[in-house]
Amino acid sequence: MLNRRDFLAAGLAAPLAYAAGSFVPAWAQNAPNFGTPTLPNPGFRRMKMGEVEIVSLIDGIARRPLGEEFVKNAPLAEVKALLTSQGLPTDYIDVPFTPFLVVAGNRRILMDTGLGEWGGPTTGKLLENLRAAGFQAGDIDTVLITHFHGDHINGLRNKAGEFVFSKAKVMVPSVEHGFWMDDAKMAAAPAGMKGAFDNVRRTFAQMPAGMLQRFEPGTEVLPGIKSIAAFGHTPGHTLFEVASAGQTFTFVGDLTNVPALFARNPDWAVTFDMDAEAARKVRREVFQRITASGSMLGGFHFPFPAFGKMAASGSGYAFQAIA
Repeated sequence: MLNRRDFLAAGLAAPLAYAAGSFVPAWAQNAPNFGTPTLPNPGFRRMKMGEVEIVSLIDGIARRPLGEEFVKNAPLAEVKALLTSQGLPTDYIDVPFTPFLVVAGNRRILMDTGLGEWGGPTTGKLLENLRAAGFQAGDIDTVLITHFHGDHINGLRNKAGEFVFSKAKVMVPSVEHGFWMDDAKMAAAPAGMKGAFDNVRRTFAQMPAGMLQRFEPGTEVLPGIKSIAAFGHTPGHTLFEVASAGQTFTFVGDLTNVPALFARNPDWAVTFDMDAEAARKVRREVFQRITASGSMLGGFHFPFPAFGKMAASGSGYAFQAIA
């Protein structure tokens, strides 16, 4: 059992270490040489789909220098050339963090939770934007988690140890939970990953009985919402497909990080993919299916408003945001 002092220590460990995809200080804080990212105002966008409403809620944007390590299997010159061809900066990368809210009848379902109080000054805006969209944390009845990297789960608890969405069931992929909560895997992990394991325990420790609910990826988690196994980015990375009145919206989580790079070149591997080969395979499969169906999608790290459609482009795919 963690007391408050232990809870804070565990929470601080993750941001201070490179933690297998959790964001280090370069992600969570601004890079002074490159200025400060401009946050959208308002920080929410609504989309009606059939009988449900989908709301994107930006938690913030982190700016980090673009270095050789970001794309693991492509020369930096090629990466910069692709960014230049799209009119994007080549010295840094802006990475948004965007959870999504599904409003279905009297249900309020939040998909991922952002960095909460654990990020830098241009993050942690989810609750503010949730209120701006007309909702309170207490309105959320279900939280769906794609995977256990810190920028997706840290919004579940504040630094006082309180559960932010105290009335919600927190639904997590069983495979993902099993990996990060495995003491043997934590003991065998390299030093740089220890912070991620600590962060998972900080987040889920002492979660009240009945709050945490594990599901098998590939099953229907709620009426009209199906989970889709997309392992690779993490061992249990899972997507969510919302269906209503013959239409579908897929929240693709971290299927691609920076679509201007990894959708355009699905075989490129971001430094945060834990199994790069599996991530590349599932990225192509999912984008091909979504493109063929013409359905809507939203991505956690997509440019705001973070939802739109995918179109074939060369050997990859181009994200077309909703204006």
